[in-house]
Amino acid sequence: MDTLFHAAPFTGYVYPNETVIPWTVLIVIYPYLTGLVAGAFTMSSLYQVFGMQRFKPVAHFAMLTSLCCMLIVPLPLLLHLGHPERALNPMITPHTTSAFAVFGYAAAFYVILLLLENWFVFRPHIVKQAQQRTGLLGLVYRVLTLGSYDVSEKAMSYDKKWIFALAVIGIPGAHGLHGYVGFVFGSLKSREWWSSDLMPPIFLFSAIISGVSLLIVLYIVSCKLRKVPIDLECVKGMAYTLWGFMLFALMLEAVEFASLMYRGREGIEMILEYVRGPLVIPFWTVQLAICSLIPVLLLSFMIGTGTKGNALIAGVLFSALLVLVGVLMMRWNVVIGGQEISKTGKGLLTYQMPWVEQESGLTAAILLMAPLVLLTVAVRFFPPWDDAKAAH
Repeated sequence: MDTLFHAAPFTGYVYPNETVIPWTVLIVIYPYLTGLVAGAFTMSSLYQVFGMQRFKPVAHFAMLTSLCCMLIVPLPLLLHLGHPERALNPMITPHTTSAFAVFGYAAAFYVILLLLENWFVFRPHIVKQAQQRTGLLGLVYRVLTLGSYDVSEKAMSYDKKWIFALAVIGIPGAHGLHGYVGFVFGSLKSREWWSSDLMPPIFLFSAIISGVSLLIVLYIVSCKLRKVPIDLECVKGMAYTLWGFMLFALMLEAVEFASLMYRGREGIEMILEYVRGPLVIPFWTVQLAICSLIPVLLLSFMIGTGTKGNALIAGVLFSALLVLVGVLMMRWNVVIGGQEISKTGKGLLTYQMPWVEQESGLTAAILLMAPLVLLTVAVRFFPPWDDAKAAH
């Protein structure tokens, strides 16, 4: 048996084949991770491309974070597939009319781009370690040099041009990577909850705010662990970025939600019943009230009053944590919510997530922690901090 599915309890008129919800919690995690990739890369590009110096402390760290998240992105899909060994078939036998097939090439291109950009950024460190270290680790660094040991001023100038070019190419690449996810959902006309032209930009803006929030949390926590001062200008800049993109994201979600309500009044009765019933906790309470309005109001207050010091750090950290939960709930409400409304529009299903099996809450938690574990290892071999470089 390829994948174990559970029949969902339902009310109203539901087709027999709809009692199984095929896209489980793993398909919730998948767009969440791709969003972190796009958001982290956006923060890196603000420094690499647009020259915003206040983001220098997190620029290289953001790029490394984006790569670590991207390396985990395929895992939810592979675990969800009944035959993961067939995952490469769409690339071997391409079908240009399939968004899923095209995505395979886009994702592969973006992984290569991230690997190249990270290699150029950390090349001086790789060369230095290759010259100083011996044994197996020294061999690894020497292999990573790709035979290039030139770290002269001319070589570094050449590397910077490559970093800039790759970052410019990566901006549409990162945004297209996640916009594609919104396109897949928005193009499914059979699901009233998904069928919206605003789905791609909503996914894109929520991706940016989730990536910025992740960097805020990781940067503050890493500074505390390394016992180094937190750059307040950098934190303030990330707070401004988070606040601005959140306003756009909330505006788009409000317009898209108003469209859903209008369609509900046009005859899709279950949309209105769903909003007033099962969505009260996950959407109105958690996603909107707690994880959207509170961060926006808190950030607005701190920006308006010019909050500084530890109060600024604590407030921004708290807001970022709420946003991370809120974007995860948004993914849940879209992916699972779209399947809980029957295709007939006259019935509701209830998804019951298992906790210990292949597609379960435990698997989802492991996948969410995996990029952080990978990042913890990566920063030890490729320190992205200015203070770490100075120490050497």
